[in-house]
Amino acid sequence: MSDDQEKKPKLGRKPLGLKRAVESGEVKQTFSHGRTNKVVVEVKRRKLVGKPGAKPEPVEEAAPPPPPPPAAPAPKAEAPVKKAADATMTRKELQEKLLREAEEARQASMEEARRREVAEKAKREEEEKARAEEKRAAAAKAKEEPAAPVAAKDPVAETPAAPAEAKSEAPKAKASAPAPRKFTPVTPVKRPEPKKPSPKPSRDRNERRQSGKLTVNRALSEGDGGARARSLAALKRAREKERRAQMSGQTREAQPKQSREVVVPDAITVQELANRMAEKGADLVKSLFKMGSMVTVNQTIDHDTAELLVEEFGHKIKRVSDSDVEIKVDSDVDPDETLKPRPPVVTIMGHVDHGKTSLLDALRGTDVVQGEAGGITQHIGAYQVKVKSGEKITFLDTPGHAAFSEMRARGANVTDIVILVAAADDNLMPQTIEAINHTKASGVPMIVAINKIDKHEANPDNIRNRLLEHEVIVEKMSGDVQDVEVSALKGTNLDKLIDAINLQAELIEPKANPDRDAEGVVIEAKLDKGRGPVATVLIERGTLRRGDIFVVGEHSGKVRAMLDDKGKQLKEAGPSLPIEVLGLSGVPSAGDKLTVVENDARAREVAEYRRQKALEKRTATAPASLENMFSALGENQAVEYPVLIKGDVGGSVEAIIGSLNQISTDDIKARVLHSGVGGITESDVQLAKASNAPIIGFNVRANAKAREIAEREGVRFKYFDIIYDLIEDIKGEMAGELGPERIETVIGRAEVKEVFPAGKKDKAAGLLVLDGVLKKGNYARLNREDIIVSKTTVASLRRFKDDVEEVRSGLECGAVLEDTNDIKPGDILEVFDVEMRERVL
Repeated sequence: MSDDQEKKPKLGRKPLGLKRAVESGEVKQTFSHGRTNKVVVEVKRRKLVGKPGAKPEPVEEAAPPPPPPPAAPAPKAEAPVKKAADATMTRKELQEKLLREAEEARQASMEEARRREVAEKAKREEEEKARAEEKRAAAAKAKEEPAAPVAAKDPVAETPAAPAEAKSEAPKAKASAPAPRKFTPVTPVKRPEPKKPSPKPSRDRNERRQSGKLTVNRALSEGDGGARARSLAALKRAREKERRAQMSGQTREAQPKQSREVVVPDAITVQELANRMAEKGADLVKSLFKMGSMVTVNQTIDHDTAELLVEEFGHKIKRVSDSDVEIKVDSDVDPDETLKPRPPVVTIMGHVDHGKTSLLDALRGTDVVQGEAGGITQHIGAYQVKVKSGEKITFLDTPGHAAFSEMRARGANVTDIVILVAAADDNLMPQTIEAINHTKASGVPMIVAINKIDKHEANPDNIRNRLLEHEVIVEKMSGDVQDVEVSALKGTNLDKLIDAINLQAELIEPKANPDRDAEGVVIEAKLDKGRGPVATVLIERGTLRRGDIFVVGEHSGKVRAMLDDKGKQLKEAGPSLPIEVLGLSGVPSAGDKLTVVENDARAREVAEYRRQKALEKRTATAPASLENMFSALGENQAVEYPVLIKGDVGGSVEAIIGSLNQISTDDIKARVLHSGVGGITESDVQLAKASNAPIIGFNVRANAKAREIAEREGVRFKYFDIIYDLIEDIKGEMAGELGPERIETVIGRAEVKEVFPAGKKDKAAGLLVLDGVLKKGNYARLNREDIIVSKTTVASLRRFKDDVEEVRSGLECGAVLEDTNDIKPGDILEVFDVEMRERVL
């Protein structure tokens, strides 16, 4: 065995061989509580690179020292000393020493690798900054001296010098290898920082793939294997991130921020303001958060807040007035050359049960009246009829009940011709007279249709004479108003009525421009369960197409579908055509104008402006101060009858609210907590429960969930399909809410002369009846100097020692009063009867 082999300690029981690359052994570790652990220790021999027969030398990258002399007597001389020292140490101490020294060496190697990595990163950043500065200087110089392009490229051409030097040094470092280490660890020598590192990611990945066993070779290795090094992918990602940061910085410097003129109305959403400023909505939200406003991009902000945001982002604000936001319909007049003939719009008006819907049914050839509850039209119906001559006529059918006055006025305002239907067997009724007034106010021509001439008691001349009282002179009486005697039931003279309509249409010549954005008026609106908000719209001018963006009242929308009166899908609708429009954001009010706008932003802006104006109008009637509010409460002592109203269409709900306001008195007033179009929902039931109010459903019903909650909470549903039944029922409930009327009748007065004790606690009053009569059990008031002391009843009456039922005027008696002993001589006892009468509104 040679001296080199003797210097290496033997780990375990197996001796280390001469030509084995890896030697392994086991080290047994002992812990508390009898626990042990075996650690495998491996010794790897480093690969030696050099000439055959020559002793390898340690390689250093920066300044390699001179090679040591070939003879090595000193190690041979130290061998006995080392061997003796190892012999004196026990096996366990040797193992612990090796492990401790290995751990210290590993920590030192990791620290050295970390410092080297930090230094390399700093140097790399400095080199990249220097290259960037040279590029910018070269670009600036090229702009100043375009005649010398070669000189501008010199700084860039010199930059690859450093990598070339690093490449020239790499073969030297690779050609040499470190000297073989002895088993005893040696403190690693600090090396100078290389100019250009040459990472070997493949080697690092291979080493990381090895097992997690701690070996002496890995612990003592001076390379990067002792510490975690960044992978090549991580380095590429870091460089790409730095490059993007530099490029973005250059872009921002190259493109200065533009200042825009931002048009801001009184109310605008954060996202819409961001779009007009060409900024990110999230940036505006952050700025508002810093100002203390917790908003989202979809919330609406006022003009002052928008102005602060616009100025903060460096833009200029342009205020717009209310007239700029609102759509100007009156000033938008079509030229005469663009107008084309359109079908006339005819509205049928008259008293209830005079045959309006039956007449329209005969003209259409369909049965409309059977679909109405109780034979009464509850809302406006719109239809277009094609007559035998091929011409089209649009008919509007209005309700005749007194509650639908607003509907009749609305129908008269959107029509070209009014047909006044009057029954020949009846007189002019209040709704007929009201229809005449609406027609005169709107300034449209009138045609009188005297219906029910087939009846035996019919008297058309009576209707003509009664019309004279209201300044309506028909042609038969030398006037200018056409009159036609018809029978809707028998179909008599319907052709004459059509001819009268066509003649009147030729006189007025209805025209409109179809080649423009559509405008129309909402005849009726409702909330359909499957289709959402649906509006019946009469197109006044222009052509409405599928996909158009519009604003109607306080709502906006996009035309998703259009249907005619027969339920047929339409792609476009021209003037005078009644259609059902789907795609609204909410249920509009009857009478609202529908206008097509250029984009969705404009529609939302106008709708938001109108909502704001409606809110201001509602709040304008509220008390201006707290004192005014309390004074208003003191003046209005009427009992409130809360109620929730849900109807099938907006016109019916409007009529119900108007009728409830009319039946209100000074004693009790109907208070509509909520009204809406559509079925009764859970939220309606919760609101009614909180206010202890009934829910009135007009042609609608509650869903299953709402019925379940109502049954559990005790909320009442009241369903109606005829409006005057609803009004009568609510009128009775309001009267019952007040309770029966209490009527007091004074029947006698007596003066207290003396007071006597009666029993242990009670007192008896000696009375002199001044007028009337005193009866046992009557209600009584005890007055002292015209001030009521107590209200009581007469418990007993006595004359001399006898109990009596009554005492008349001029007689004296003794009386015991119920629940009162505050009796003094001189008091006046007033006795009265109480009668409860049923209250009637």
